[in-house]
Amino acid sequence: MSTQKRLFLLDAYALIFRGYYAFIKNPRINSKGMDTSAIMGFMNSLLDVIKREKPDHLAVAFDKGGSHVRTEMFVEYKANRDATPEAIKIAVPYIQELLRAMHIPIIEVEGCEADDLIGTIAKQAEKQNYKVFMVTPDKDFAQLVSENIFMYKPARMGNGIEIWGIPEVLAKFEIERPVQVIDFLGMMGDAVDNIPGLPGVGEVTAKKFLKEFGTMENLLENTHLLKGKMKENIEANKDKGLLSKKLATIICDCDVIFNEDDYELSRPDIEKTDAIFQELEFRRMAEQFDNLFKVGGGNELANNNPAAEAKLYKKPQPKNEDQFDLFGGGGTTLDESAEAARNSFYNTLENTEHSYQTVQGDLGIKLLLQNLQKQTSVCFDTETTGIDALHAELVGMSFSYEKGKAFYVPFPENQEEAKVLVDKFVPFFENENIEKIGQNLKYDLKILSNYGVTVKGKLFDTMIAHYLINPDMRHNMDILAETYLKYSPKSIETLIGKKGKNQLSMRDVPLEDIKEYAAEDADVTLQLKEIFTTELDKTETKKLFDEIEIPLVSVLAAMETEGIRLDVDFLKEMSKEMEVEIKSLEEQIYETAGEKFNLASPKQLGDILFDKLKIGGAKQKKTKTGQYATGEEVLTYLANDNPIVKQILDWRQMVKLQSTYILALPEQVDKTTLRVHTDYMQTVAATGRLSSNNPNLQNIPIRTERGRQIRKAFVARDENYTLVSADYSQIELRIIAALSGEENMIKAFQNGEDIHRATAAKVFDVALEEVSREQRSNAKTVNFGIIYGVSAFGLSNQTSLSRSESAALIDAYYKTYPRLKSFIQEQVEFAREKGYVQTISGRRRYLKDINSANAVVRSAAERNAVNAPIQGSAADVIKIAMINIHKKLQDENWKSKMLLQVHDELVFDVHNDELEKIQPMIKHEMENAFKMTVPLEVELGLGKDWLEAH
Repeated sequence: MSTQKRLFLLDAYALIFRGYYAFIKNPRINSKGMDTSAIMGFMNSLLDVIKREKPDHLAVAFDKGGSHVRTEMFVEYKANRDATPEAIKIAVPYIQELLRAMHIPIIEVEGCEADDLIGTIAKQAEKQNYKVFMVTPDKDFAQLVSENIFMYKPARMGNGIEIWGIPEVLAKFEIERPVQVIDFLGMMGDAVDNIPGLPGVGEVTAKKFLKEFGTMENLLENTHLLKGKMKENIEANKDKGLLSKKLATIICDCDVIFNEDDYELSRPDIEKTDAIFQELEFRRMAEQFDNLFKVGGGNELANNNPAAEAKLYKKPQPKNEDQFDLFGGGGTTLDESAEAARNSFYNTLENTEHSYQTVQGDLGIKLLLQNLQKQTSVCFDTETTGIDALHAELVGMSFSYEKGKAFYVPFPENQEEAKVLVDKFVPFFENENIEKIGQNLKYDLKILSNYGVTVKGKLFDTMIAHYLINPDMRHNMDILAETYLKYSPKSIETLIGKKGKNQLSMRDVPLEDIKEYAAEDADVTLQLKEIFTTELDKTETKKLFDEIEIPLVSVLAAMETEGIRLDVDFLKEMSKEMEVEIKSLEEQIYETAGEKFNLASPKQLGDILFDKLKIGGAKQKKTKTGQYATGEEVLTYLANDNPIVKQILDWRQMVKLQSTYILALPEQVDKTTLRVHTDYMQTVAATGRLSSNNPNLQNIPIRTERGRQIRKAFVARDENYTLVSADYSQIELRIIAALSGEENMIKAFQNGEDIHRATAAKVFDVALEEVSREQRSNAKTVNFGIIYGVSAFGLSNQTSLSRSESAALIDAYYKTYPRLKSFIQEQVEFAREKGYVQTISGRRRYLKDINSANAVVRSAAERNAVNAPIQGSAADVIKIAMINIHKKLQDENWKSKMLLQVHDELVFDVHNDELEKIQPMIKHEMENAFKMTVPLEVELGLGKDWLEAH
């Protein structure tokens, strides 16, 4: 076994930027509104390297003040870079503080770039017989690769890590020596770093020149062998070529010295790292960190590499402190110190005074009920045998109406006896004068409804309250308690174990343990309610909470319990047909390709399309891993001119439909009700839209014939029922017309005109009846595109128009609807001033990046400033309609039920006797849910299945 030591050098900013952009669509925001994505991304990379590689030595290099040498050579070096996003500026001090707490050296020298520092250290360590791994996604480092220096590209987007040694670099760049990477970079230039390169030379040409000439200098000395424009360009830019090569060369003699002892990986200061993780609200990372570095049975590092235990934790401790004991022979173990640090930061059951009682027997229950009935507000929580509310059984219920005090009532396993006990609490649950508090109350309402209990009176759901207060944060109770109460609740896993076949049921937990756990839940939720009541007032979302989100809880609980019937036999037949179609399409693709290959492999597909079949010409886009990009966007662009590409897109669509819906939906039919019961989540989408899960019914594709056929599987209850679909027509356009006060658009809607035809007539200056199909289609694309900030580039991609024609159309559009442009600007200005935008009901969307100096980040926030109030207002309107319709169906004892909400559509199971009467009621309630200057319009459809109804 080799005794050669290994040194890992991390390129800080490359990993920080990479981490930040990995979370760009779903940034990590904590309760203080801080974007912690960059810190999270970097720490994930760092801990992955430590866990996976167990390095002997490790350090992290940072840029500081740019490269003085390069800016002296070329003043425009890196001059065109966007401003660093604020989230990254904020991240760096935290990352450096964490590194210091981990005793990991920070290499930083004024005027030197991280590349140069890593290059310098790598070459020094190599001479001391180290194997060096440069941890970075940046291909420029390939020039440094040698027998003992490697590039280590961290895992990303489902792709594993890549380690480039000499063979990988030579193959990647098609060169003979790694040092030729410098020539390659010099010839190509780099738009990001503003290295000019040679005009007209891209990746393919650079590789060709290197094969022929070997170096930049040799190419420039032999330009007489070149021809035409290329010869002219290169001869005229020889100086630029030589300068570019110098700029691309990593400097290996910086003023920094590799110190073997300092770089040795050692025991972190857990108290310090835990304190930083607590401040950042990195709970899961804190746990992973403790597991990674703890000593004894659970030490991941030592368990995987026994020798590592002796190496990892050598940082000497002052003699008056507890010595870190490597082999568990006394002193404070890391497990204990981590636990101590956590307990010193959070209050817990163990260190907090509380009075939790178990209540059993007729007298105890009677006294508890008497006390509950005297309260104006009570928090309750159900403990059950599982998370499936349709089938879970009550194990117990907890109640709290005073901080630090709670009661737990255990329930018998016999369900008849349990029903008798539940019935005793009916006077409390049906008391309209008592406010009922809970966390995720929808679940509790469904559990109680299984026992015939309807919860009445005002509700307060802490999960929903927090969603309105801080929509970008997570809303589970543990996080809320730690954030707002500095209290860490007992984990359910300590009672029943982790998920999996060995997990216990709550029935298996000793009464004393379950009492403490359940009562704590009710107590903590009660305390959160007090804080969130004030916060709802501060954010001016109390009315939205009381009048829309809370009444909706009961509506969704009823819809989820009802479910919808699925024609499983139809899907089985569809699956057989689809299987035949998929096989047939595969054969056609293989025939055109001239060979069989793995269609699901992006690498094999890219090689066939672009190397073998030469589709799309020479300059095909590649991913960061060096393989051809074969995403939908790339293939759609090539599909019109290449039948095989169209076939591949069809194949992908069919395979996705087959696996995601046709095969999966029958598995989700409840065995008791024989219906599909989706879960609607109120607290996921920041816009206010509902999301659907298990199964997700909102993503069933409807733009393709095959996708639409899946809706045919959703059918009415039986022959006495008919499905009714009620769909808002162009609700988002109507809302933007009303909110902007755009008179031309408002009049078109008020007159009942086809808005896309009306827009086309005005924009293209033709009579309404003379509008062509293409003109209407282009106007429709712009109408909807405006909501999402469509650009000329985006419009040209979605239509047959050129970039300049698209720009002209957008200009004409804004001249036709001048108030729209002002409205968009006003929304952005409002967001800049307030930090948020809001919907018609006061729902807020916070836009922390609206004043960012980074243009890409800022423009995304600006698009949301326009989009969020429109999407969110549409969500508000349909929620109001659902509440009003549900109330009518209940109060008037209709047999018909509301089943589904999908975007702007509601689906009902309607008894045939009520068909005529219910349609005008649904239409009226939906169209009058919210009064605007623009009328809302609803289209109704009927059918035995959802497709026919829609």
